[in-house]
Amino acid sequence: MKRIRIEGEHKLQGTIRISGAKNSAVALVPASLLSDEIVKIDNIPNISDIDALNEILIYLGAKVTRNGEIMEIDSSSIVNKEIPEEISKKLRASYYFMSSLLGKYKHVEMYFPGGCAIGARPIDQTLKGYRALGATVIEEGNRFTIDADELKGAEVYLDMPSVGATINTILVAVKAKGETIIENAAKEPEIVNVATFLNNMGAKITGAGTSTIRITGVDYLGSCFTEVIPDRIEAGTYMIAGALVGENLRIENIIPEHVDSLINKLKEMGVSIKEERDAVTISAAEKMKGVSIKTLGYPGFPTDLQQPLTTLLTQCTGNSVLEETIYENRFQNVPHLVNMGASIDIDGKKIHIHGPRELIGCEVVATDLRAGACLVLAGLKAKGETRIDNVEHVLRGYENIIEKLTNVGAKITLEEI
Repeated sequence: MKRIRIEGEHKLQGTIRISGAKNSAVALVPASLLSDEIVKIDNIPNISDIDALNEILIYLGAKVTRNGEIMEIDSSSIVNKEIPEEISKKLRASYYFMSSLLGKYKHVEMYFPGGCAIGARPIDQTLKGYRALGATVIEEGNRFTIDADELKGAEVYLDMPSVGATINTILVAVKAKGETIIENAAKEPEIVNVATFLNNMGAKITGAGTSTIRITGVDYLGSCFTEVIPDRIEAGTYMIAGALVGENLRIENIIPEHVDSLINKLKEMGVSIKEERDAVTISAAEKMKGVSIKTLGYPGFPTDLQQPLTTLLTQCTGNSVLEETIYENRFQNVPHLVNMGASIDIDGKKIHIHGPRELIGCEVVATDLRAGACLVLAGLKAKGETRIDNVEHVLRGYENIIEKLTNVGAKITLEEI
């Protein structure tokens, strides 16, 4: 196991460059299997989630070459075989393989995917898409066998605009016969990134980034090159760090419109932000005021920044209200913040944060990826030393987080325990 140690109250100055988006990369890599030739993906983040996907690629027989940020994948000789539970459970994004294999071979066998324990996270909308396109789904415990004599385009209405279900339906539809229309589709930038990748292979997808996506099936997908978009959640996390302890902290290689909802809330609190074409510069404010926030699908406030932002809200004057509408178990960071001195009440899907409160370093646990990011931010602000256990969660989603923070002045180390 690994532990992060942080000595708090050090100003962050300098520049942090944002890596490729985890939530894009973990879909792009499985989507590569739909190609019948070699594909290259640039700006791949060096995180453990990518290592887990790479393990599945190699297990299936793909030829994978990683050279820095570039990943080259040749899936022309893969074998469509059952993906065992010990591999699939490592991350939720393994279910994108389920869709790619179904779309390519009309048959797939694998176990229910893993990932952070932040709620039920059902895949019912993904299965709804499979069935609409002509597949038969057999569930035996957490094992799935999915078959289709033929995949045919259909209208798929998602009961909620799920990112995973939207991407999974696209992956199955790109080689289905006829036209598929996805209504109430999610609009996240990561979906546009995946659709662009597939179109570069020869797919026919329009409307990605809107609530209606149309896919006309094709028989063959060839080689292509694509680039992972900058990670808006990583960018947001470091922007929050700047608002906590920054002194002209520059966050570069971002797409500002992807973090508009956070920028607007930071300005509402009283944080100083200088915006550029592909960067922002942030300094901590002497006084910030409390705000109300509700998580929503893009372009609303992202659920993945809810936990990191909670740390900043503990430093705001007055009461803040944060409502989580996406996942029902995403307040596991709260008890640890309270142990550090925060005053937070949980009320169903809402938390009430009373501030400002001085944070004191102590021993805490990263229960999931974004909860871990929340506690790293708290450690940067807190007096004394903060020790965060179970940080493998954090390393899943933040490339070189120790080095990036150290380079701008943080006193942070990673150690084996």
